[in-house]
Amino acid sequence: MVSSNEYGSHTWDLLLTVDHQHEGVDKEFPLQVTGDLHVGGLMLKLVEKIKIAQDWSDYAFWWEQKKCWLLKTHWTLDKCGVQADAKLIFTTQHKMLRLRLPNMKTVRLKVSFSSMVFKAVSDICKMLNIRRPEELSLLKQSEGTLKKKKKKDKNSKEPATEDILNLCNSPVSSGLPANSGLYSKTMTPIYDPISGSPASSTMTWFSDGSTAEQSCSILALSQSPCSPEMLAEMYQPRTLADKAKLNAGWLDSSRSLMEQDVQEEDQLLLRFKYYTFFDLNPKYDAVRINQIYEQARWAILLEEIDCTEEEMLIFAALQYHVSKLSLSSETQDSTCESEVDEVEAALSNLEVTLEGGNKSNILEDITDIPKLADNLKLVRPKKLALKAIKTYWFVFRDTSISYFKNKESAQGEPIDKLNLKGCEVVPDVNVAAKKFGIKLLIPVADGMNEVYLRCDNEDQYARWMAACVLASKGRTMADSSYQPEVQKILSFLQMKNWTMCSQAASEPENVDMKPECFVSPRYTKKFKSKQLTARILEAHQNVSQMSLVEAKLRFIQAWQSLPEFGLSYYVVRFKGSKKDDVLGVSYNRLIRIDMATGDPITTWRFSNMKQWNVNWEIRQVAIEFDQNVSIAFTCLSADCKIIHEYIGGYIFLSTRSKDHNETLDEELFHKLTGGQE
Repeated sequence: MVSSNEYGSHTWDLLLTVDHQHEGVDKEFPLQVTGDLHVGGLMLKLVEKIKIAQDWSDYAFWWEQKKCWLLKTHWTLDKCGVQADAKLIFTTQHKMLRLRLPNMKTVRLKVSFSSMVFKAVSDICKMLNIRRPEELSLLKQSEGTLKKKKKKDKNSKEPATEDILNLCNSPVSSGLPANSGLYSKTMTPIYDPISGSPASSTMTWFSDGSTAEQSCSILALSQSPCSPEMLAEMYQPRTLADKAKLNAGWLDSSRSLMEQDVQEEDQLLLRFKYYTFFDLNPKYDAVRINQIYEQARWAILLEEIDCTEEEMLIFAALQYHVSKLSLSSETQDSTCESEVDEVEAALSNLEVTLEGGNKSNILEDITDIPKLADNLKLVRPKKLALKAIKTYWFVFRDTSISYFKNKESAQGEPIDKLNLKGCEVVPDVNVAAKKFGIKLLIPVADGMNEVYLRCDNEDQYARWMAACVLASKGRTMADSSYQPEVQKILSFLQMKNWTMCSQAASEPENVDMKPECFVSPRYTKKFKSKQLTARILEAHQNVSQMSLVEAKLRFIQAWQSLPEFGLSYYVVRFKGSKKDDVLGVSYNRLIRIDMATGDPITTWRFSNMKQWNVNWEIRQVAIEFDQNVSIAFTCLSADCKIIHEYIGGYIFLSTRSKDHNETLDEELFHKLTGGQE
């Protein structure tokens, strides 16, 4: 027994566990320490005692009881709060993780388990060559979404492991410092040192060329359509509460993987969390565009987002076209210059500009804000399901619509004036039936006032719909995004307005197509296979000339046009309410939705938000808006930190600018999203 005098009166025993792979070597080491010993000194003492020659640079102390890393090596044990009963594990900071990408492909790679998730995702995206990592995050699949798979797919463990792409040899995944990547700050491609030609813009910096080429071809190209049987086995949300389960497992971006009980070799989902796809560029974003396309495709197929039958057939036709081109040898390089030229026009339509973002540099003539004036039909829902339809003279000025009995009476007082700022705008269109309707849900004191406008033709609908969309965001038709919005709507209507091709329709059996792979299970039950094939081929006529990248961008654009696009659902209980509601979180607003009917009750826009905070003791989110409007709610389907992070995350993304598009203010992100628990 060693006397205390020999080590000093403040010396005490600390048992340390070393997580190493050497057989026949002890894993537990007792050390005599003092409270003023710093963490770095403890590491040195431990490594000297282990007596194994290896690189220990990636190792750090994990405190099991407190679930935290001791990464500040200059801190003393006293300052850290470490005492004799502390269970410290000396383990690697980078560990193997399985990630399921939006295209349902699983990759295995080394990830930092000690960095905050925000930083870990940024490193993962560098490995996968995905720009704008702030749009993505990691998701744990909730138990509810796995039940169906477990029941039907008991023996699928073995085949699943065969389909894993192993990327553990890349520099970032090995725990080495990441290099600047393939591109400089100005996104200039780096040249291949051997051939002298520019490196492929889809290539990442994997350790050997063959792995790089193989990995990029998998990540940048669309996967083969899945079988109807596989689709049937996957989780399909039926209700809003089911959809809320999909968003329950987002990891906390301000804490590390280890702190959130993620173990080595666990599987997580890498997904686009924030639906604001900034600065999409086919030259550099082949992988990113494909993964967004895949996430949109699966959202449509699994009915995570609702669409009409007409829209489903367009999505099916675009998927069929993409799968055809992906199999063809001419389009293996999805970033070829000709394709880039073809899609440049489409890019301006794809950016979702947030309120609070940079305004256009073009000066608007504020003395002459454009206005619309037309005869439109007003449809007011009445009791007993009867509708009153009447034609009025409508005038759209600023962000309001006024309507009059006729054109002559437009100089007098209007019958009514509708202020569209903060309203919900929902398309009600059936091109085949020549129905061009706009559904407006206008906020009033006791909920939402429902108004339907009916247009006569596509051009009129596109102009009025674009004006309504902008007005809902507080913008006028003088805004530079008005004309691109009109063109985007016309483009989408044109895709819907297909003409029957007699050859394609009469000979669907000559086409090698499994239509069940391109539509959700609901439509495979509704139509026979031949009928579906014929209808998809009809729709395909309008998209058959598109290039591969253009088809994917059009699919993303059509997805963005759906009324429910970008909504993440949570079951909440509002303060003072006796029943549960659903809260929809979008890039620019929050929507309170009736859980039983699915109807929106109230909308609150981020642009009107003054402040928000969380009471961490009772897990309640409180938000204040303009005009003395305040709300408070507790989240029932997930932790309130997830909603808090969503709101802060979207506000953070609204600050992005192309002027400094390669820098990311990580500190600001954590300031807006991190909770003081």
